[in-house]
Amino acid sequence: MAVDYAVIVVYLVGMLAMGWWGMRRAKSKSDFLVAGRRLGPAMYSGTMAAIVLGGASTIGGVGLGYKYGLSGAWMVFTIGLGLLALSVFFSARIARLKVYTVSEMLDLRYGGRAGVISGVVMWAYTLMLAVTSTIAYATIFDVLFDLHRTVAIILGGAIVVAYSTLGGMWSITLTDMVQFVVKTIGVLLLLLPIAVVKAGGFGEMRAKLPTEYFAPFGIGGETIFTYVLIYTFGMLIGQDIWQRVFTARGAKVARWGGTVAGTYCLVYALAGAVIGTAAKVLYPNLGSQDDAFATIVKDELPIGVRGLVLAAALAAVMSTSSGALIACATVANNDIWSRLRPRRTSAERPGGGAGGDEVRGNRLFILTMGVGVVVIAIALNNVVEALTVAYNLLVGGLLVPILGGLLWKRGTVYGALAAVLVGGGAVIGLMAGYGILANEPISYGLLSSLVAYLIGSLVTKPTDEAVLAEWRRRLAGEFSTGDDGPGDPEKPAVSGLVHS
Repeated sequence: MAVDYAVIVVYLVGMLAMGWWGMRRAKSKSDFLVAGRRLGPAMYSGTMAAIVLGGASTIGGVGLGYKYGLSGAWMVFTIGLGLLALSVFFSARIARLKVYTVSEMLDLRYGGRAGVISGVVMWAYTLMLAVTSTIAYATIFDVLFDLHRTVAIILGGAIVVAYSTLGGMWSITLTDMVQFVVKTIGVLLLLLPIAVVKAGGFGEMRAKLPTEYFAPFGIGGETIFTYVLIYTFGMLIGQDIWQRVFTARGAKVARWGGTVAGTYCLVYALAGAVIGTAAKVLYPNLGSQDDAFATIVKDELPIGVRGLVLAAALAAVMSTSSGALIACATVANNDIWSRLRPRRTSAERPGGGAGGDEVRGNRLFILTMGVGVVVIAIALNNVVEALTVAYNLLVGGLLVPILGGLLWKRGTVYGALAAVLVGGGAVIGLMAGYGILANEPISYGLLSSLVAYLIGSLVTKPTDEAVLAEWRRRLAGEFSTGDDGPGDPEKPAVSGLVHS
């Protein structure tokens, strides 16, 4: 195992070194939060794929393959579908807005007053996403070093918090690109073929497992539908995903780079399911489906390769954790704290001003949120329930007002607020009644949010035409004040962020 340990240690030290490198590049708020909006197609595709394919997609995806066979790919597959839908239909418009958060987009579209409430919902989602990703360190470090759960969480969390705090999105982008390469080599090019060969090939796998293991819908239509509601729609509106869209240097990069990343997710989904199916052949009586990944890695891979594949699992967890952490801190600072604290000068408002003070402020928020995430992760036990609550609140409360704002001119701020409050409240109440993991909360929550949005918008005055004119101008990539970074190369030079 000495070689495997060496591979992991070199990888972790490299993550910290990239954090130091990113600190030297993060000179402004734009640099720190959205990598200066300068990522090209290759870097954008790799980092976008890295953030959406976390520990749940890797360890959990293999576990679902172990339990359900090839249809276990559906969870990760719906994540890929959501990223494709976001990239093809919405990413170009989102990138041209030049905002930092989803709530800023809602304020811009509806004329203000939606920011704090939507910010609290988004903050809760990103916080729980960061917490559940951080908990996953315990599983991986237990396999690697036989560490106590608390020590493992502190060790993994400290590394992510360190490089994220130092360099912000520049550090996270570079580390995510390395993590993307490690995951591709470790999971797709090494673990997948080795697992299939060790299981005797597809013919032997078919002979030893029930027929339903190879049925495309064996996991169940209701489960697939729930995955679509939670994960496909969740990809369309999550702050962690949008913040990556904001890093693209133009609309074409956001559209085509995201399409490549979404396609990669579909391949990754199938690979995880096949690995899990092979593990079922090799280890038919594991105590838990989530043990499948670690077991096949420990027992079937040669020295050195085993270390690389475990580094791939660590990379998957770190990419999601760091992306959720910076999203959580950005929302806490921009959408909650900056709106509730005493009024400041225009140069100090969210989206305005630049320089070291803003970088230091955002760095402090990442550090504070990171410490909080580690503490909650140590105290929390049920990861699945926490993640389900986060996604249910996100989709039930924010999907309708966000997509409504992008697609329906008649939507108003009162309709948006009604959708957030009614949809979010319905989800919470239904989870209390049906159970957190039930399918009804998200289905009925979304329906109630849509009804509240339509009624609230139709019974109130239409959004002021001046607000809509500014919204259309921003969607076209036209700005009014100081430069916020390179704009869409297909449009005239842009300048700055207008905050409603």
